[in-house]
Amino acid sequence: MTTTIYHANDAIPEHFATRLLTWFEQYGRHDLPWQFHHKQTADIYAVWLSEIMLQQTQVATVLGYFERFLEQFPTVQALATAQWQQIAPLWAGLGYYARVRNLHAGAKQVAQFIKEHGDFPQSVEQWQEVKGVGRSTAGAIVAMGVRGFGVICDGNVKRVLTRHRKIAGDINKSATDKKLWQLAEALTPKQDSGKYAQAMMDLGATICTRTKPKCQLCPIGADCLAYATDSQLDYPVKTKPKPKPHRHSIVLRLSFQSQVLWLHRQNGGGIWDGLWCLPLLHLSYQADEPLSDNFANYAMQAWHEQSGLDGGMLGEIVDMPDCPPSRIIRHTLTHFHWHLYRLDVQIDAEKFCQINQMLDAMGLQYQWLVGDKLAKPAAMVKLLHQAS
Repeated sequence: MTTTIYHANDAIPEHFATRLLTWFEQYGRHDLPWQFHHKQTADIYAVWLSEIMLQQTQVATVLGYFERFLEQFPTVQALATAQWQQIAPLWAGLGYYARVRNLHAGAKQVAQFIKEHGDFPQSVEQWQEVKGVGRSTAGAIVAMGVRGFGVICDGNVKRVLTRHRKIAGDINKSATDKKLWQLAEALTPKQDSGKYAQAMMDLGATICTRTKPKCQLCPIGADCLAYATDSQLDYPVKTKPKPKPHRHSIVLRLSFQSQVLWLHRQNGGGIWDGLWCLPLLHLSYQADEPLSDNFANYAMQAWHEQSGLDGGMLGEIVDMPDCPPSRIIRHTLTHFHWHLYRLDVQIDAEKFCQINQMLDAMGLQYQWLVGDKLAKPAAMVKLLHQAS
């Protein structure tokens, strides 16, 4: 493949932005709650929130979360002064929880900036100083929120540009990334960069998709080099990531009568911090395949070698059930695949009292509940579904 990039003296494809914006007016998305291109003013905070939520997450998934989050924290000041335990439940199930921790820290920065300067940060450089806001996110906020000149070059945009110009360099390499940013900046119009940003994101999300791109409907397909050579799926070029490791854990559904034990995770910003989970017990097994015949051996070893479940002493109070897991799922997180095995255990009144005394002594926050209305990670929701 031949690498084609823009240099300072290269001609921009004729009417690239004009064609894109014309298409956007007719076929783009105009009714998303964080879009303000059709309004007199924009809510910078809402644009910022949407950009963080949409990182690695589909629009359909974000919609409900976005509206609930804004209802609870309608301003950046409200978010900045909120306690983490108030925020975490509103993100439960959305995943990639580092995003919301950074958002909370960033809200404190921005609230202080507004207090000192009377307004939100106005430049890309200022926004990049905010926790969790990278270069592309900063460009999107400035373009669509502040309504200044901002350039975006996220995953969707990189896919469009590498195909349009047949850029064969690995997009994870700094040299290729630099070239893509130069191209993105050259193509972004000085006026209407916010609409242009929306249009590029829509084009990547609905037309120039990762698989099965709808090239015949593309407004810039006439001079797309990959389309001309039927090589769209060769781009973007990306080094295959290293395989994620696998972890295996028992999830204990411990019930007294019809009440189930839930523990509130507080692990300093770690996985599922601030959410409610069933007790966990980690196994030494690390292979890709789920445990089957050898499950009891690994479980028994962990039951005796570890100091209870989730830092407690539940393992010393509760006998390991002599039955297979009632449900097994594989849940993929950012850095590893997690195989979770649900074990259901009924306890009597004596053990119920012993467990409560132990948890109280440890200062852990817990609840015995009928139903599962607590804010919990998606994995817990999947585990509680009826076994198939």
